[in-house]
Amino acid sequence: MHSHDKNSAVSIFDAAINAVAGYNATYRAVESFTDFTPDQIIAVGKAASGMCAGALAALGNDCPALLVTKYDHTDQTMWNATNVTVLESAHPVPDQHSLDAGKQILSTVTDMQAGSKLLLLVSGGASALSEALPDDVSLEDWQKLTDQMLAAGYNIGQINTRRKETSLVKDGKLLEKFKGADVRVLAISDVEGDDIGTIGSGTGSIKRCPSAASVALIGTNQVAREAAANKATELGYHVIENTENLYDDVEILSSYIGQQLIDAEPGVYIFGGEPTVKLPENPGNGGRNQALALGIAENIVGRDNILVLVAGTDGSDGPTDAAGGIVDGSTAKDMHAVRDALKRADAGTYLREQDAIFITGPTNTNVMDVIIAIIR
Repeated sequence: MHSHDKNSAVSIFDAAINAVAGYNATYRAVESFTDFTPDQIIAVGKAASGMCAGALAALGNDCPALLVTKYDHTDQTMWNATNVTVLESAHPVPDQHSLDAGKQILSTVTDMQAGSKLLLLVSGGASALSEALPDDVSLEDWQKLTDQMLAAGYNIGQINTRRKETSLVKDGKLLEKFKGADVRVLAISDVEGDDIGTIGSGTGSIKRCPSAASVALIGTNQVAREAAANKATELGYHVIENTENLYDDVEILSSYIGQQLIDAEPGVYIFGGEPTVKLPENPGNGGRNQALALGIAENIVGRDNILVLVAGTDGSDGPTDAAGGIVDGSTAKDMHAVRDALKRADAGTYLREQDAIFITGPTNTNVMDVIIAIIR
């Protein structure tokens, strides 16, 4: 693995993240408000901490805020803020804290008075992190269903469709309870098509809201990829392709992308989207990005001029501390071990052994996944 190419790939990835970072994107959006000062902020999703901090900084006041995010995804400044209530819960499978968060979000919206204004900040992950269920659906039932859908390789749209049928806060049902005067929804998209009705299963949907309401998208995969392409050009690379096409099973994508890179001319190739992965009964350590990285490594084995970074823009890939992997033609040198790891959904273990794991920590954004491939 050539260190120059590796450093370049990481710099390109970082540029993508900075362009859609929760703090930066939200600060810019809220600073542009001319006729809206919220009485309450609700931020929910993996990017909630950064989004909430950006909103408060732009407002320059002590507006009360309710922040719901994944465990260990809250910045210390938000824990220290006296006007911010922080709730952390589980992702991708909800837990009791997810139900507690859903209950508090629902009550906060319901209790807002006539004439009040709400700023709702939504990002990917909101579906699992905050939930309210009808009395005849138990948490155990909901966890089991979520596990089954994830293991079967359902994409986020399919999962969210099922969630919306049951949830009391999704599909616009949250804002249906709002009795105030105005709602502004700012969203960072982690779904294909960037539909507010799909992001967080429609947690920020305004279709049922009885008051004045508007939605603005402030971060998308396209914005991240454009920033990545600009950075690659700045570093002296020729960007040949920049496409949102990662919408298939990782096994299919591994072969497709691997073969494309083998036959491609030198330069940088950027891909975005959100693959799916089917899990065995007892999966090992890893996530879809680690599986995709290792699968691509299998397809480019022996090529010393290709380096590929595959990562989730939220900094977390499945139930692991990794964002993905950085691989080249030497990563899959033990083909038997590679195929065994992929079969057992244990790509993370193999990548760690090869020093090919990619760890960023929480990024305070979530616009699906990206691939950055450099061909010399």
